[in-house]
Amino acid sequence: MSSSPAFLNGAKRWLLVGIVLAAVVSMFSGQFNRYHLGVIVDIGINIILAVSLNLINGHTGQFSLGHAGFMAVGGYTAAKISLVVSPMLPPALQPLLFLGALIAGGLLAALAGFGVGVPSLRLKGDYLAIVTLGFGEIIRVIVQNMEAVGAASGLKGIPKYTTLGWTFGLAAVTIYFVTSLVNSTYGRGFIAVSDDEVAASSMGINPVRYKVTAFVTGAFFAGIAGGLYAHHKQFLSPTGFDFLKSIDIVVMVILGGMGRTAGVVVAAILLTLLPEVLRQFSEYRMIIYSLLIIILMMARPQGLFTWNRKKGAA
Repeated sequence: MSSSPAFLNGAKRWLLVGIVLAAVVSMFSGQFNRYHLGVIVDIGINIILAVSLNLINGHTGQFSLGHAGFMAVGGYTAAKISLVVSPMLPPALQPLLFLGALIAGGLLAALAGFGVGVPSLRLKGDYLAIVTLGFGEIIRVIVQNMEAVGAASGLKGIPKYTTLGWTFGLAAVTIYFVTSLVNSTYGRGFIAVSDDEVAASSMGINPVRYKVTAFVTGAFFAGIAGGLYAHHKQFLSPTGFDFLKSIDIVVMVILGGMGRTAGVVVAAILLTLLPEVLRQFSEYRMIIYSLLIIILMMARPQGLFTWNRKKGAA
């Protein structure tokens, strides 16, 4: 994967700034209101989910409705590892355990992405959406009936390892990786597949290979987000990874502008904050939230946060 040196240097600087800023703010997070801190962490998790799905739906031009399934695989895997291993380790090694659990959850989610990708990604459009939707529901039903992870009653007692620093540090890594990937020489293939699969094939590009790569990469970061979510909420329930969760992530990508990484980040922030702002209208909150999304999509079907850009830029 190669990009122009100027772009890579700029991206690396922003990555470093993001990680350092997240670490510094995390040091003072104990002074924050717990409710506000929880919402901020939710924002970071949703940024990871939206940016990773944007690689699939935005940059590669597919339509996945199963992102919550990948999130569930990563969340349950990371949580179970922490529950089993954490009692055996001293406190000094807990951060390493958390990182290892997140990576394990991401890798298993990536494997699930490969599993659903290889047999189904010769499909496209509505057919692919139905297949990925079915995959997400299969994952939810499996964990709902698996006693090892709490079944329908959920998985309780998960250690609270997720911090503001971990969340936004990994969000910065996700943004950096996806942006660098799609702006690399290899990454031009994603854009070519999105624009026209037939033309891409005639130029020697294998669309299935790029679709599978997008699914595996997106699933990996969704699994990371799931692990952060598990160690933030300290409880996992199968109902938290249903069809509506996948729809929420898709809406963030569409509202932010398909293929616009910066726009997707802004949309993830907005759509995480909006339900909290409307909480004072609790009985009408979801009605107002849904109406606002309908109005926004009717007024800006191309995405609320889109702007002119050079061809191929993220």
